[in-house]
Amino acid sequence: MLKRIPASPSKRLTRRQNPSMIRNSEIPKVSVIIPAMNERKTIAAVIHQAYQVHPETEIIVVANGSTDGTAEIAQKVGAKVIRIPHSLGQDVGRSIGAKEAKGDILLFTDADIVIKTKDFIPLIRAVEDGVDVALNKYLGPTRKMHVHSVVLAKHALNILVSNPGLKGASLTTIPHAMSRCARDLIGIENLAVPPKAMAVAVYHGLKVRGVHEIDVGTSNPRRGRTRGNDPLEVLIVGDHLEAIDWFISKAGARGNRPDLKRFRESVL
Repeated sequence: MLKRIPASPSKRLTRRQNPSMIRNSEIPKVSVIIPAMNERKTIAAVIHQAYQVHPETEIIVVANGSTDGTAEIAQKVGAKVIRIPHSLGQDVGRSIGAKEAKGDILLFTDADIVIKTKDFIPLIRAVEDGVDVALNKYLGPTRKMHVHSVVLAKHALNILVSNPGLKGASLTTIPHAMSRCARDLIGIENLAVPPKAMAVAVYHGLKVRGVHEIDVGTSNPRRGRTRGNDPLEVLIVGDHLEAIDWFISKAGARGNRPDLKRFRESVL
């Protein structure tokens, strides 16, 4: 199990003296994966907040179809940059970054929302303390008559996989963290479909926990969305259906739940 290592005075001094630069650790304890597409306004700030989660950190930016200089800015401040010429989507970007990660803990966040270091640290600590997958406890707007279909899909999946205590906490929501062992058990390719990765993790008995609530709803720029038109809604709900299909294929139509005293053969 990892132990938090306090930064040495020299490292603290270095970071204060040259706040515009980071230095990726050669043997990182934490790898921060940041997919980014045209986020030049926020990428530097996101990197600097994420870099401070642990004294031994590497930052991996997956410049996913960026054309506005995002990759150049990330490289200039010291991050490792993986350039993808065409947009493959945020989730695929996370998967690519996870494959390259060297750390014992993987932290995932996005380039368009600047999250404070203090909100990342509880996720890192949870994994250090034995949680395999540490989730943001943010559930989205639920206290309304008509709940968004994505929010409903998250709750439905957690109920199906027999983890209702998670409510709507999900790998679809950033930030989240996981151990390197969890990454390997879930599978790099499954990280490209976050709900499926969640189902795989629970099915294999990993400790998946909602750890700390970070309100990413009010800070999300929600670009490309208009009233009644969310271009990602169909995609994300479809990802949840894929996750449900996978789980049923492994656990049966009842999701490993017993029939108790029900004798179905009597009806046949």
